[in-house]
Amino acid sequence: MTVAGVLGIVLAAGAIGSGLVAGIFFAFSTFIMTSFARIPPEQGIAAMNSINLTIVRSPFMLLFVPTAALCLVIAAFAFLHWRGGLSVWMLSGAALYLLASFLSTIVFNVPMNDALAKVSGSGAEATALWTCYLKDWTWWNHVRTVASLLASIAFVRALMLI
Repeated sequence: MTVAGVLGIVLAAGAIGSGLVAGIFFAFSTFIMTSFARIPPEQGIAAMNSINLTIVRSPFMLLFVPTAALCLVIAAFAFLHWRGGLSVWMLSGAALYLLASFLSTIVFNVPMNDALAKVSGSGAEATALWTCYLKDWTWWNHVRTVASLLASIAFVRALMLI
């Protein structure tokens, strides 16, 4: 197989992976978190804590983490085999996914999830945390959604330039 063939496969996998991740994040941003905000805080906290426990052992992780690894490969290829505009699109997609989707998850969303897991499901402290959580977690989720979608678009554009 040629280098262009391998690059095409890696870019297609990156586009599909980041696009699927964008879709998952989009669901949270557009209706899951809104639904949780409509139920009593203790129920919303319990539901989100259940999701947070489940997701780390789900097929989602087999999509989220390997897509980040693919982005590292794509970025390395872009630097090592510079091809002008093609490399710019590759680096843009990789940076968007790695920094604004993957890294922001680790730096912002996961610590909020950890804090939520430590609070009891009722009372003033839980309600206050839940109110902030809904706003802040969802905002960072919007960032992850847009970044993952833009990464997918960048990889598709790079594919068009091969």
